[in-house]
Amino acid sequence: MSKEQQPLPVLIRPSDPPVSRAGLIRLIVIPSGIYLVWMIVTALFEGDHQLFRYADPQGIMLYTVFSCIITGMIIPVYCIRESFVTGAANLFQIGFISMRRTFFAGAMTIFFGYAVSEFFLPSGTGGVAFGYTFLLLLPTAIVSVMVCWVLLGTHVQAFVREGGVIISIAAGSLVTAWLFCLTSFVHTPSFHPQTSLVGLLVLGLAAAFFFFAVRDVYAASIFVAFGLTFVMADRVDVSVAQVAIPAVYGSALLTVLTLLTLLGIHWYFVRNFRTVTLPG
Repeated sequence: MSKEQQPLPVLIRPSDPPVSRAGLIRLIVIPSGIYLVWMIVTALFEGDHQLFRYADPQGIMLYTVFSCIITGMIIPVYCIRESFVTGAANLFQIGFISMRRTFFAGAMTIFFGYAVSEFFLPSGTGGVAFGYTFLLLLPTAIVSVMVCWVLLGTHVQAFVREGGVIISIAAGSLVTAWLFCLTSFVHTPSFHPQTSLVGLLVLGLAAAFFFFAVRDVYAASIFVAFGLTFVMADRVDVSVAQVAIPAVYGSALLTVLTLLTLLGIHWYFVRNFRTVTLPG
């Protein structure tokens, strides 16, 4: 049989097998380890240098490449791939749905996000500065969705699957919301830590329910980016948008690079895996 004729791997939704020790390691320990590594790399490349508060294109580039793309997006692919093979997760569950649904979900999220931003711009922020902040934080939003929900959320759900749909969604939402909230400690320090922590927790809960309801990684990333633009407004120097146009262009370029990486991961999964539900 030629390579072109070889069937793609078939993923079957299992009938809730008991969680073994190997399952605990694969579904909880390894994803949690990736999360911790991502947090450490983020603290080293972004939080310690307070990149969001200063116009440092080189530092932002290193942070985006090493923390967002390599650590937060490429490394989790191996763990997710193993979950595909074992049947713990599938394309729909991790948020890679059809492009038609993705376009609709993304367009609606952008529409409502823009409408809300028009009425509730952060204090001292104009439209141009809000747009720059959105572009600057979009890679962070994408990798947050990738690590907290695509990786950890789906694996936590798979781990507690025997408890039923309600327990699964509740556990996935609460755990990932708290983990997302904890990322506040590794980013550029906030001028109002307590308010920021509460804001990130609320955003984490909203993003968790949004992701598990819509199941689209692109729309969820846009949702989180809008939320971060409000919650982390005091961590970004809005004057950068007016005096450092190259930084704005650089942020846009890095955002495109991050999106292309996400599209590449999407293409890899669609090209190599299919989900087939067998009767009974």
